[in-house]
Amino acid sequence: MSNLEFSKSIFANELQGTINIIKAMPEDQLTYTPHIINRTAYEIAEHIAAHVYDFKVILQEGVCDEKLSFPFSSPNELANKVKLLWEDTLNIMETYDDEKWTSEHVELLVAGKLFAAMPRFQMMWFFLNDIIHHRGQLSAYIRPMGGKNPAVYGWSADTV
Repeated sequence: MSNLEFSKSIFANELQGTINIIKAMPEDQLTYTPHIINRTAYEIAEHIAAHVYDFKVILQEGVCDEKLSFPFSSPNELANKVKLLWEDTLNIMETYDDEKWTSEHVELLVAGKLFAAMPRFQMMWFFLNDIIHHRGQLSAYIRPMGGKNPAVYGWSADTV
């Protein structure tokens, strides 16, 4: 299995877990944060969605100025938008060959300033790993918010 084929498989597998975590957020508790220094549930979910938006930019452009916000009205609305953006990403990945995936470089800007430059596949993994990290943060927020954690990698105590 090539790097590209492996990546497509993993990216496809991570979609549903991400959507499920977003949908599990109680709509009336989006301002929840365990500590003043932490992001709110809303801010974390917005950050995840912005990264999913950035997937398409990374795949289609040579420069990605990281999207820092992605306003939404409800967890279900956001989950639906994330699903569509992620499916678009998977469709774009289907047009790639191994050379384009591994050899082309992309610059990552944050607020217009160069943060890093790396091969496209590494940047995609960088963003995916950050999404997984923030999805884990949200999963730790769900119960204190009054929600139930969905299954992501197997059952959760709330789904058994």
